[in-house]
Amino acid sequence: MAAKKYVCKVCGYVHEGKEAPSACPVCKVGASEFKAVEEGKKGLDTNSDIYAIIYSAVVVVIVAFLLAGVSSLLSPKQQDNIRLDKKKQILASLNERNLADAAAKYDELIKADYVVNAEGNVVAQEGGFEVKNEDVNDGNLPLYIAEIDGARKYIIPMTGNGLWGGIWGYIALNDDCNTIYGVYFSHASETPGLGAEIAGDKFQNRFTKDKDGNAIVKKVYDENGNVALAVEKGKGVAGEDYHIDAVSGATITCNGLQVMLETKLAPYYNYLKSLVAAPVVETVPAAELVPATEVAVEENVEQ
Repeated sequence: MAAKKYVCKVCGYVHEGKEAPSACPVCKVGASEFKAVEEGKKGLDTNSDIYAIIYSAVVVVIVAFLLAGVSSLLSPKQQDNIRLDKKKQILASLNERNLADAAAKYDELIKADYVVNAEGNVVAQEGGFEVKNEDVNDGNLPLYIAEIDGARKYIIPMTGNGLWGGIWGYIALNDDCNTIYGVYFSHASETPGLGAEIAGDKFQNRFTKDKDGNAIVKKVYDENGNVALAVEKGKGVAGEDYHIDAVSGATITCNGLQVMLETKLAPYYNYLKSLVAAPVVETVPAAELVPATEVAVEENVEQ
């Protein structure tokens, strides 16, 4: 039989043996004053490296699960915010800004979100809003149709690259499908006071107003269907109808903006031309406005 430990309840003397001693050798009390000590199992050494590793791993796993759960709960709200921000940007190109209820205003003004192609045909009469930027190509071009005071506006989305990162925007055309009604531009990381100025009203107003705030007319396409709209410093080489004064000190950003305008507006020309060539009776809703040919596709790209 293994030896046990017995502690004297009077003086604390510890005796090891099969049973308690008949008398404590220190304080002389009898065996009845001894208490058996139960030997517990040894636990993990909290000062060891193994304990630190296991503890850290458990904490990381718990935190990861908590973050995943929170992200899952917040995801629908985040997507709603992204969609609302996109609607605000589209409305900004229509000169509708700082709205109390942007979602309601979007539903009021935007009558259709087509998908067209560079050949001038409609791919789908809805779903343009869901097309991701990376999925935009000559066969998959989102186009928004708005109606303001009985006149149609056509909003074209654009993406490009500035000096430090991505730039993007929307340009709204009047129902002649060429003159500019409004624009909106933004950026990811352009230099404050320089390239970042493309997101400000001062620069964006240059597309529709002169220095005194009077309305002016700027065009996108020339008589040959080329994108003639040009963002240049000073007078530039573009004609007065097409010239937009660039931001001082932001050459690379404005060059990127110019490339974006040229490459993203060009594919829409054939579709817009078809609308001008075959105008629709005023009583027809914007959502029913389609060119002569509509292409059939199995599925539209969704965001």
